[in-house]
Amino acid sequence: MLKKILGKAVTTLAGRDDFAIPEHDSPLFAGIDWDRLPRHVAVIMDGNGRWAKGQGMLRTAGHSAGVKTLKNILKTAIGLQLDALTVYAFSTENWKRPEAEVDFLMNLFSEYLKKELQEMHEDNVQIHFIGRLDGLPPSLQKQMREAEELMQNNTGVKFNVAANYGGQDELLRAVQQIALAVKNGQLDPSAIDEALIEKNLDTVGNLPVDLMIRTSGDKRLSNFLLWQAAYAEFYFTDVPWPEFSPECFVDAMKDFASRDRRFGGLTNK
Repeated sequence: MLKKILGKAVTTLAGRDDFAIPEHDSPLFAGIDWDRLPRHVAVIMDGNGRWAKGQGMLRTAGHSAGVKTLKNILKTAIGLQLDALTVYAFSTENWKRPEAEVDFLMNLFSEYLKKELQEMHEDNVQIHFIGRLDGLPPSLQKQMREAEELMQNNTGVKFNVAANYGGQDELLRAVQQIALAVKNGQLDPSAIDEALIEKNLDTVGNLPVDLMIRTSGDKRLSNFLLWQAAYAEFYFTDVPWPEFSPECFVDAMKDFASRDRRFGGLTNK
């Protein structure tokens, strides 16, 4: 029965099995202002469970469908030549979910890496995992390390997967590292600045988030990239993550390009 339900999920979601990295002149990118694209896009992939329930399926079927959507969105980000794509895969609060669902998600992460690792490598993706990774199953930690090592010299999109991640927890860990350096006499408190804090964040080496996308209707950050999204533009859509197509992603890029970003200053217009 479960296989039947999951099979239904695969055949009804918006993602396409044959979706390839779009070329610059692809019809998908028609009307895009290439000079005004965001460099770092973050996505809160919300609505998997609710989508599945609305389809009369188990919540886990929604997570399986969401993985397929993620693959297509990553390929779209590659085609757009974004610098970074950061996705919220599993939060520090998600441990509160039913044990069976958490176990399913851990296994899904593992299967995703097994299945997609080589293709991502061939696509020149540079994968990173952010969050309190030592709280994840040891076998999954090993897979994550191996994936990062395999793709560490790639030069394409930085694909950051937030797992067991919380923005407040990230800041707490950064403060603890800095405090320890001060305690050990390695750092003068007067030397603490924004750049030093950023060096101690999980996303070190990434540009600030330009655009934060959240699917499925809710309009909140949910403890995601609190520091990095300080001046991000926000794009909220009612479309649930399993139905969030490459076309939806491109619509978000076009919306971003239409905005006037002032960063606290005045427009030049």
